[in-house]
Amino acid sequence: MTDTTHGAHRTDAAAPGGPAEPMSAHGVPDPGLLAFARGAPATRRSGGGSPRPSPPTASPTPAGSPPASTRPSPTSGCAAPGSPPRARRTAGRPAAAVRAAGTCRDRRPRPVPRHDAALHPRLRAGPAVRRRAGRPRRPRRRGGRLGGCALESMESFGTLLMTEVGRSNSHLSPRTIARHDPATGGFVLTTPDAAAAKFPTNTAHPALPKTAAVYATLEHGGEERGVFVFMVPLRGPEGRIAGGARIVPAPETTGLQIDYGAVRLDGLRVPYEAWLRDGAAIAPDGTFHDPAGGAAARLTRSMAIAPAVWRAVISASAAVTRASAGMLLAHSAGRATLGRLAPRRALTDYRNQQEAVLGALASGYELTAVAAHVQARRTSATRPAPNAGGAAGDAGPDTAWAPWSAVDRDLALLKAAATVQAAETVSACRVHSGAPGFAAAERLNAYRGLTHAYMNAGGDNELILYDTARAMADLDRYTPPPAVPGPPDGGDPASPAVWRWLAGEAERRLRDRLAAAVAAARDAGADPFTAWNANLVLAARTAAACADRITVEILCRALDTGPAALRPVLTLDALNRIDRRAADLLNEGVLPPGALDEVWAARRRVCDELAPRAGDLAAAFDLPPEITAPAAFLTG
Repeated sequence: MTDTTHGAHRTDAAAPGGPAEPMSAHGVPDPGLLAFARGAPATRRSGGGSPRPSPPTASPTPAGSPPASTRPSPTSGCAAPGSPPRARRTAGRPAAAVRAAGTCRDRRPRPVPRHDAALHPRLRAGPAVRRRAGRPRRPRRRGGRLGGCALESMESFGTLLMTEVGRSNSHLSPRTIARHDPATGGFVLTTPDAAAAKFPTNTAHPALPKTAAVYATLEHGGEERGVFVFMVPLRGPEGRIAGGARIVPAPETTGLQIDYGAVRLDGLRVPYEAWLRDGAAIAPDGTFHDPAGGAAARLTRSMAIAPAVWRAVISASAAVTRASAGMLLAHSAGRATLGRLAPRRALTDYRNQQEAVLGALASGYELTAVAAHVQARRTSATRPAPNAGGAAGDAGPDTAWAPWSAVDRDLALLKAAATVQAAETVSACRVHSGAPGFAAAERLNAYRGLTHAYMNAGGDNELILYDTARAMADLDRYTPPPAVPGPPDGGDPASPAVWRWLAGEAERRLRDRLAAAVAAARDAGADPFTAWNANLVLAARTAAACADRITVEILCRALDTGPAALRPVLTLDALNRIDRRAADLLNEGVLPPGALDEVWAARRRVCDELAPRAGDLAAAFDLPPEITAPAAFLTG
């Protein structure tokens, strides 16, 4: 089997004139890097040595925890032979297995990311757990458990009904309406037409019980009272659809494979307890009270489940990046080429392949550091409900395009940056693996589908960038980096002080230019839409620069507290970041012409240092053998 990279083929023969220490896929993990990759607490190094690994900490969402497999066990056999493909993919998963995947206790990436089990429980159980505060005690309904209880007990699988198919930014003002029924004390949920159908959702599996967290606009007393969440038992035992609900399965997709379906509600009734009211109440006389203070603040509160999702997405992004890097190394190491410049030269002697392999490994370590950071970081969304002593409406800046930055600006921004970084790395690994990478449907292609999906899901990346940039331009709960003379350390691109300076200067200059451009447009009579619409490219680059600066600060802290072996790895990652952002750095005058030559030279030096250790770096990821093994169809 040949691939398209330099006409390479597998051989164990040494290449004439090759390096004394060729890149190997096998190695011994540095104890400090192993602990770092597992998300163990950082230990400050002393005397240049690496600390011994600490035992992994048990956490609901460990740093960089990988998604589990989408495939049921071959021995489960719970799907009926006549079940549709979607049913066969997902049937037969015992609750205990899903619960384990949902808490990410297995740190090892499986061949296929299991989006529903690894990520969605955080999204769907979150509202039931977080928003029950202040709910009055009421008798349990006969004939079943309330939605939140069913989710916690794993008697039902969670799903989210938020986005509506007919309008962009629909979560800002859902057309799905919830109305209080004084006669029963409960609520009636309705989607007025097909354009208000909830999609995408994972609701189409015909045999699984599903409990939905439905986002709806509460109408009461002739007024819209804000967006609230209602727990709805959408499918009961054996997948029976609730009265008042209609589920239309979507066609199969080769991207992120789950049981997609569109959901419409027509007079679906739920009890008062299904309302995740978060301190709001409707009194017996019909008086409505919401301590959040208004519809905008209520929207932010209702979306405050997002941080748990963003942490999981960042962790999954780190996991698939590590797995992809391990796959590319396994594909590349020991592979000879037939290129006529140097016949039988090792594939990894070519700079393009060498830098791709080592760059992917470095990206894995970068995202692992970011995942560890966000797991430990307390966010504004963890504040108690307003009626329990928390302040309402103070989570983040005002937003125009989406509510996410108002929930937690920096965490949303890191989610956007992490998914882009993971998608770029996975795609590069796929391309540099040649034909086997293209055929890796359950590996690189599956990871690519996951990362691409979460560039839109969990908060659209572009909208997050625009709202972040708007807050930056308006100085809304944002302080720009100070102007500092530089660059320090003689401009050495391998210096962490230089990384910080470049990132801070780029962010500050882009922010100042964006603010000036929008202000000039407004002064010339442009309305807010026109002023911002003409500057969306600059806005996205400004917010991306902010994400870069935050990431660089995280990496520099990791260098301060992590093992010594981490320094050249994160140096390579920083050099690649400078290369990727060269257009902005040059355009804003942060880098002078010709500076990239120094960056490229520094990258070659650090790659020469890391190449003999590639196997050790990958070994610290502790990937299961099946991840890096050749695809079964290639080995027979």
